[in-house]
Amino acid sequence: MQALIVIEIMTDQSKKTGWEHFPHKADMGVRGFGDSKEKAFEQTALALIAIITDPATVEPQWQVQIECHAPDDELLLVDWLNHLVYEMDQRKWLFSRFEVKITDNELSATVWGQPVDVEKHQPAVEVKAATYTSLSVTSDKEGNWTAQCIVDV
Repeated sequence: MQALIVIEIMTDQSKKTGWEHFPHKADMGVRGFGDSKEKAFEQTALALIAIITDPATVEPQWQVQIECHAPDDELLLVDWLNHLVYEMDQRKWLFSRFEVKITDNELSATVWGQPVDVEKHQPAVEVKAATYTSLSVTSDKEGNWTAQCIVDV
């Protein structure tokens, strides 16, 4: 899977919000951008969903609360994405809207989605897990955040 999909929404010249996929030999990279760590985590979640289906086809009908804790931002990102994978697997749902709050390496999120409808969502692949490969959560001097890792598909 070597396709590169990029969606960016420019909020102003120095801040960007969006997500992209980046290629990896056997799996897929997910990367989120935002003007806060929370926004970057939300966008990385959208990139995760976009591996499976077009997020625009997923209606935010029902909400789920997710709580994560990790010793650093990178491990928190992996934990966050793996919680989403777990919730999708257990509930047989897809998500399309994310509201993340991070304080002292604790993530609290509300996510919205709906049950998988194979005809409507046409799931392409199953994401098995977020990995530590290419794992990074960084910010630049303008306050733009990037969060990324490779997910096992």
